[in-house]
Amino acid sequence: MKYLLLWLEAPLQSWGADSRFDFRKTMDAPTKSGIFGLLLAASGDSGPQEDLLAQMADAPLSVVVFDGFTPRLTDFHMVGNGYDPSDKWERLNIPLTPAKAIAVNGGARVTYREYLQDRCFAAVLGLPDALADKFASALQSPVFDLYLGRKCCAPTDFIFRGIFRSDSDVFDALQKLITEKKLVPRFVYTDARPQEEDSFLVNDIPVRFGQHRLYRDRWVVRRDWTAVQESMTPLC
Repeated sequence: MKYLLLWLEAPLQSWGADSRFDFRKTMDAPTKSGIFGLLLAASGDSGPQEDLLAQMADAPLSVVVFDGFTPRLTDFHMVGNGYDPSDKWERLNIPLTPAKAIAVNGGARVTYREYLQDRCFAAVLGLPDALADKFASALQSPVFDLYLGRKCCAPTDFIFRGIFRSDSDVFDALQKLITEKKLVPRFVYTDARPQEEDSFLVNDIPVRFGQHRLYRDRWVVRRDWTAVQESMTPLC
């Protein structure tokens, strides 16, 4: 196994895990599904990608959260207007009534999007050697545009920060990056054992991307950074 160190920094980020309808909230930190989506965009692997996602599903992930919280931003979008109902592809963007018909006046509706503002995160992802090498190369020369959760969330710093053979090496690189950025780590979200004390479920392991997306749950626990540092607990 090798470890990828990713830096996720932007004016806006949005990492949804449990809301995909009118009000799309964001988690406090990047999700596994969001990070996997970013990696697959970099490598150009579009579509459902069930086989590839199955190889990645159990990859250990840790996300470091820093001090400097700012209020969340809630934006609204008008959807469903301006499309031609006679065009079979444009028609897919028009909200329908329960009877599957186009509503009077086109069915326009207001939806809401939640964003994290002016935040940065460090993510450490463990992958089999071949996949780690594949995505390390892709992140340095991405096929598709990279964004942090939504297409309006463009990163403002380099995402790829190295590929490492051991957890101690990636920890040292992370410490150096934290010093350079003059940031104060607050806590770490890491994978947890099922029903571990203080753990919780997040529906963010992608089983299938594409039009008919499918996810499954992951146990996650939040650990204080000081405790992680003092105990030298592996990040992954």
